[in-house]
Amino acid sequence: MATRGNQQWVLGTDGTDFEHRQRVATHYQISAMNKSRLKYCIFFHYLLFFVMLAKLSADILDRLNIFVLEIEELQVPQPLWWEYIWCLSLFLSFLGLSAIRKNKTKTMQQYMIGILLLGVGPIFYAFVYYFKDVYQYLTTGETESIEMWQEMPYGVLWYGFILAASQVHGFTMYFSYNLLTAWQTKRTN
Repeated sequence: MATRGNQQWVLGTDGTDFEHRQRVATHYQISAMNKSRLKYCIFFHYLLFFVMLAKLSADILDRLNIFVLEIEELQVPQPLWWEYIWCLSLFLSFLGLSAIRKNKTKTMQQYMIGILLLGVGPIFYAFVYYFKDVYQYLTTGETESIEMWQEMPYGVLWYGFILAASQVHGFTMYFSYNLLTAWQTKRTN
């Protein structure tokens, strides 16, 4: 603070010369913010993938003729086709990360379409598939006619996964759309 008591400015300025400086354009700010948020969504997609992989591990090991007693004792129900299709959505994250890195709108559009088909589609199917069991359990509390696993209703467990996955995919689509609009705004300026 060498100039504390002696406030001097450069000759020819009144101290407001900072106003002429350039500011970061809003589409760049939006792009940077949504890139970061989309990376978090992709990270949470990976976490959900590992949860799904843990569920599918019993079936995968059976197909490879590998016997692990601890896993067999869990008596995990056989997987449905939507679980494997949903796992394929993880590979789309490479498209999304590539689009983020290079600001490619076409790649981002492909990523969004892939997430809709391989991520949201199977999740919606699971929501409809387990709806009857969940509705019956929540309204009547009966467990005789619904599928149970480890004394818990299987459909309700899946609804927990569906809730988390739908939030991740919903935010993924939102941030991807924001990136697309920011990148297209940049190209028109």
